[in-house]
Amino acid sequence: MQLSCRSAFADRRMGKMLFIFALSVAAALFPSASQAQDPANFYRGRTMQLVVAFGSGGGYDLYARLLARFITRHIPGSPTIVVQNMPGAGGRVAANWLYTVAPRDGSVFGTIDQSAALDQAMKMPGVQFDAANFNWIGNPIVDNLVTIVAADSGLRTLDDLKKAKPLFCGDVGGGPTTTFPQTINRLLKADHKIVAGYQSVAAIHLAMERGEVNCIGGTTWSSLKVQRGQQLKEGKILPLLQWGLEADEDISKAAGRPVPLSQELAETEADRNAVRFISSTAAIGRPFVAPPNVPADRIEALREAFERMIKDPEFIAAAAQAQMAIHPLSGRELQKLVAETARAPEDIVKRAMTLVGGAH
Repeated sequence: MQLSCRSAFADRRMGKMLFIFALSVAAALFPSASQAQDPANFYRGRTMQLVVAFGSGGGYDLYARLLARFITRHIPGSPTIVVQNMPGAGGRVAANWLYTVAPRDGSVFGTIDQSAALDQAMKMPGVQFDAANFNWIGNPIVDNLVTIVAADSGLRTLDDLKKAKPLFCGDVGGGPTTTFPQTINRLLKADHKIVAGYQSVAAIHLAMERGEVNCIGGTTWSSLKVQRGQQLKEGKILPLLQWGLEADEDISKAAGRPVPLSQELAETEADRNAVRFISSTAAIGRPFVAPPNVPADRIEALREAFERMIKDPEFIAAAAQAQMAIHPLSGRELQKLVAETARAPEDIVKRAMTLVGGAH
């Protein structure tokens, strides 16, 4: 009887193992309907979600809404796109959500902070993603960033900055509005204040108008020209430094004087390399990404749609009408650049971490 029971148990166990094996084989041979669909069938009649890591009215939001208007005609199946703002923690709320929560079927993508890979490399708090594992779709604008000050700050030149009384720089809680003024403080042994609590760069601009703060540590030049062009012309706000791998002469032309690269703050080669690393975010621009592990053919479809959109005459005309500069970087180039930033040499990362470690 005992042998009979053991035999029955063994038979049931073997049957269960065979059932699991059969399911595994079936899954391999017959993938789920969602995974098996080609991009056109998957996207046809679908509503996609485009998540923006910052509040409405800022540069990320403007580029996202422009893209949402035009990219759908180039995605197989012509889906509808709904834009959703998800601000918080300098863009990390949205980036973390896309990486850990969002569906991985190609129905959701987003625009996240250009410093995401840099923040990861420097082990900034709150990062719950590996930037190199996102699927990078494309960047419509390679764009230097600028540190700007209010005219009543009394600052005009780099020498003024070295001797200035403390500035009050508004901060969205991460990214260039945090790391750039921290870097300035460390390099100049200064004590410029970083005032947190703002949901977007647009909110900091309003705070500058109210006199709450008199500095934005880092904002993109193209967005500044579009959103605050009149204030620039009237001299109410002034670009003091530019951050990028090469100087943008348009910034100096608009300012009516040379606006130096941030590397000029550095006195040693190690610091110059670290500042260049920190400035590498300029090329990442206004990036669009999809979560990890999205089917490769859908990522390819989204990347190709982005590249076709960039050449679409109606898109180009709409961008020009909105005074939004277009200097694109493809998804494949972006994927490589992000991987290089996220996995930069340890000595450069360590020095950069020291520079952005906090106000002096």
